[in-house]
Amino acid sequence: MTGSKLIDDISEKLASALQHSPMRDIDSNLKALLASALQKLDLVTREEFDVQQHVLLRTREQLTALETRIHALEQACAPEPAAVPSESATATEPAALTEPSVTD
Repeated sequence: MTGSKLIDDISEKLASALQHSPMRDIDSNLKALLASALQKLDLVTREEFDVQQHVLLRTREQLTALETRIHALEQACAPEPAAVPSESATATEPAALTEPSVTD
C-alpha cells in the first residue's frame, strides 16, 4: 500500500466507525437538546435586532427634534419678564389672594 492509499483507508474506517458509534447518537441528542433549550428562550434574530435598533435610533432623533421644537415654541410663547412689582402694586391685591395669617 502506498502512503496516500493507507491514509484514505484509515480515514474511511474511522468515518465508518464514527457513523456506527454511540458518539453519533450523543451528538444528535445534544444538538436536539440545545435546539429545544434555545427555542424556549425569547431570542430574536440578528436581522430583527438590527431593524429594532434602527427604529430606536430614528425614534430618538424624532424625540430630540420634537424637544427642540417644543423648547422653541415655549420661548416664543413665553411672556416677557414683567418688571418687579412696586410696593403700591402689592398693596392693592385683593385679600382673598393673599395667604391668611394663622394665629393660635
